[in-house]
Amino acid sequence: MQLAIETNNLTKKFGHTVAVNNLNLEIEQGEIFGFLGPNGAGKSTTIRMLCGILEPTSGKGTVGGFDINSESEKVKEIIGYMSQNFGLYQDLTVNENLNFYARLYIADRKTCNKKIEAAIELLELGHYRKHLAANLSGGWRQRLALACAVVHDPQIIFLDEPTAGIDPVSRRVLWDFLYELAHDGTTLFVTTHYMEEAERCNRIGFIWQGDLVACSTPMGIKEGFLKDHIISLKCSDINQAYKILKSTGRVKDVNLYGDAIHIVVEDAAAITPYLQQQLAAADIEVVELKRINPSIEDVFVALSKGSGAV
Repeated sequence: MQLAIETNNLTKKFGHTVAVNNLNLEIEQGEIFGFLGPNGAGKSTTIRMLCGILEPTSGKGTVGGFDINSESEKVKEIIGYMSQNFGLYQDLTVNENLNFYARLYIADRKTCNKKIEAAIELLELGHYRKHLAANLSGGWRQRLALACAVVHDPQIIFLDEPTAGIDPVSRRVLWDFLYELAHDGTTLFVTTHYMEEAERCNRIGFIWQGDLVACSTPMGIKEGFLKDHIISLKCSDINQAYKILKSTGRVKDVNLYGDAIHIVVEDAAAITPYLQQQLAAADIEVVELKRINPSIEDVFVALSKGSGAV
């Protein structure tokens, strides 16, 4: 097993605030690793340390075999970085943006031009070569951002919410390209708030208030990190049912999921008769009331609220 990223008790403090606490990770080469957590949990701080931008308070880390403290400049040479607010130059064309980022890493102009052409072909940007970045739609702007991040053939790419704010079709297209990169051996470290994207990762880590509280495959996360039961309710008046369930002291949590309500309880079998009674008293017709397997989102919500974690 060849590790692309490894951390050992990696910690970052800002004054008395612990942003990242004793983080231990092992991410294999070619793996798509999803890093999830609510805003302020420590995701971006972790990425900044791994990219050699922010010095850890304590602990160790290597990226591509290079120490993030003593060899940070070498780390920067082998990584790519992309975020929702990737630093595209709005008054430059697609070609000009790519040329700028390629020249940061590649001295030989002939090689540089070949890499730019390869990135344009990979992200299908040929039609937009002479378009200003400012005039691109959100989806195409993110394609350009990804092209700039990969133009120098990095071994490892950090993607900080790369699909935030773009439409579902563009998100799917972008993920198709990410799969191609991973298939070719590129390691991807991805943060996202979209649970369907988390399902696409090989493994997922959940960070909460600086602590890594869960790390496994998507299936392992769903099966092993929620000790409570989830009940799915579909009924005639979902809004009224939600209000009733929120006001009762017999359930741990209640969340709306489309046309259903997910109810978090300690024992589904024991609580179901009580729920049926409460809904019937309010003249709410129950279409479905059954225990279901938790989704990634169920686990994410439970871990983020500090309940249900193993």
